[in-house]
Amino acid sequence: MIISASRRTDIPNYYPDWFYNRIREGYALVRNPVNVHQVSKVRLTPDVVDCIVFWTKNPTGMIERLNELKEYHHYFQFTLNPYGKDVEPGLPPDKEDIIGTFIRLSDRIGPEGVIWRYDPILLSDKYSISYHLHHFGEFARKLKGFTVKCIISFIDLYRKTTNNVKNLGLHTLTEQDKAKIAEGLSKIAIEFDLQVDTCAESIDLAGCGIGHAKCIDPKLIEKLNGCKINVGKDKGQRPECGWVESIDIGMNNTCPSGCKYCYANYGSKTIHRNIQYHNPNGALLCGTIANEDRVTERSIKSFKDNRLYISKYGK
Repeated sequence: MIISASRRTDIPNYYPDWFYNRIREGYALVRNPVNVHQVSKVRLTPDVVDCIVFWTKNPTGMIERLNELKEYHHYFQFTLNPYGKDVEPGLPPDKEDIIGTFIRLSDRIGPEGVIWRYDPILLSDKYSISYHLHHFGEFARKLKGFTVKCIISFIDLYRKTTNNVKNLGLHTLTEQDKAKIAEGLSKIAIEFDLQVDTCAESIDLAGCGIGHAKCIDPKLIEKLNGCKINVGKDKGQRPECGWVESIDIGMNNTCPSGCKYCYANYGSKTIHRNIQYHNPNGALLCGTIANEDRVTERSIKSFKDNRLYISKYGK
């Protein structure tokens, strides 16, 4: 099984102690985001976990303890955007420290294991196309040799996020805007030895050398494991999303970063309440099991096909 940690919240940034405690205990409890009283017990032991995919904007709290994951294959989706506190209020507007963290992580696990996410791309008078191209170029120059792939996406205005971005003065992203941005990013990426792919985008940018990403990437996971992985597409994702089946162990409404474009946070009061109930020693990320909760152990198995070995560094 592939573990996602987590698309719902920044576990490496805010909950590393909880995560390492769950690794030590060998399981985590996860509430169903639709039916909160339905709780899954998810095994986290090395015999069934083929890979852990981390999603983060700042994994500083995890890096010095990566030796605790020596029995687990893992890689990071590391978001680095050029936005200020109007868009990412919980993150430092000066990105130099974050870039330094990115480089330290890459030094520990290798450039293939740290995928740069420049997403989502939004446009306004402040965050213009030229602004994006300038800052993407600056980031790419500083990250050269420390990553091999960048994943981009364009902002989706979900019902839950529309209210959060209403004061940002966003411009509607046209297909022409997207193509112009993609063409500019692609030229920069070539200069700095980066492959750029899109995340869950239907637009065809192959003419710019930009493909469609699989953020939970079976090819990379096969390289890490040194064998084939028999896993299908995650049916719970959008049709444009190419990633494969995984289990997310995070929880919505628990990330204090407060990014305006985030679809996993619905309101500051809910987030504050949930964070108050976080216990780094608890089996749940936040809160405890109540009488009305139903806990069911997930059926977990490895996807590895050890009959078909591949080179860790081959195709």
